[in-house]
Amino acid sequence: MTYPKVDFLYLSEADMIKAGVTDSVKCTECMEETLKLLDAGDYMMGGKNGNSHGCMIQFPKEPKFPGMPADGQDRRFMAMPAYLGGKFQTAGVKWYGSNVDNRDVGLPRSILMVTLNDKDTGAPIAFMSANLISAYRTAGVPGAGVKNLARKDAKVLGIVGPGVINRVTVETFAALRPTLDTLKIKGRGKASIDRCIEYVKEKCPQFKNIIVCDTLEECVRDSDIMSFATSTPVGGHSTYPYIEPEWIKPGALLCGMGAMDTSEELIMDPKTKLVVDNTGLYESWAEEYPYPTFDTWFLIGSKFTDMIHEGKLTEDRMEDLGGILRGRLPGRESDDQIIIYSIGGMPIEDVAWGRTIYDYAMEHGIGTKLNLWDKPYLF
Repeated sequence: MTYPKVDFLYLSEADMIKAGVTDSVKCTECMEETLKLLDAGDYMMGGKNGNSHGCMIQFPKEPKFPGMPADGQDRRFMAMPAYLGGKFQTAGVKWYGSNVDNRDVGLPRSILMVTLNDKDTGAPIAFMSANLISAYRTAGVPGAGVKNLARKDAKVLGIVGPGVINRVTVETFAALRPTLDTLKIKGRGKASIDRCIEYVKEKCPQFKNIIVCDTLEECVRDSDIMSFATSTPVGGHSTYPYIEPEWIKPGALLCGMGAMDTSEELIMDPKTKLVVDNTGLYESWAEEYPYPTFDTWFLIGSKFTDMIHEGKLTEDRMEDLGGILRGRLPGRESDDQIIIYSIGGMPIEDVAWGRTIYDYAMEHGIGTKLNLWDKPYLF
């Protein structure tokens, strides 16, 4: 970039697809590198401890002003800023609005954009459609877990919540574990289940058996890998999908991107491995949503931090996947070890995958160059 002139690249969703945003294997590799940098400390996010998920606008249940939105399921606006070092050397922010009722007008629940900025000047380098960035990086982080923690011979994948995120997650897991041949689905509505089945048949022909489950127990039993990606629940932890320990197959990997719960006895069992994407993220949530955090913030990692608060777990039981990837911590320790992996999602992941796609787009002439100014009016 030649200063003081500032140009930036605009990438539509179609541009993002051309630039490879749906490459699930490459995205998973990008997330592995991101988690390693996270564990090394070469990053910054928002908040006092540099680990905040972001800053969120939540609306009142009964607005006092005309035109102000009312609170509802997933009704919010959110900004998620981050800087990531290593080979990325980029700052950025994901901004989005979310409303479950969007589905009634043919829109995704969340509509997202990512801005990437030069780390030194703060000048924008890209403004890009980010629904696919977010979906594929959300699947890529548990994908890194499957790649490094799941049994090599895993055959049965169970999913709870057959929405967009789990559709992409199935695609990602299938690419990383070609041994998978059976998919079990637990959902609440026929329409979302049917869309999931249609997507899987198109993208993942390796699944020879697709089973729609009537109960959570049916979905969990005999599954080698489980993925939970339900919509954000309301009403406290009693509303979260609850897994009885006896349902869980020895050696199973449970990936919690959405709400899930299980017994304290299973979590306290020293043979159970407890993995998170970033310990600091859950500590940040524990500050934002004071104890008991799990009753408000639905990720199973928040149950881990609650149990640490209560003295039921020691802090070292929560292991960062980045530490495992860097060899600082052991990975799977036996074929029958049950692993619970909590995935919170972080803006460093959006910056990493966004930067990767931006670099490809620049190299291959994809996108539209826009001018911010030739010379700033105020200097």
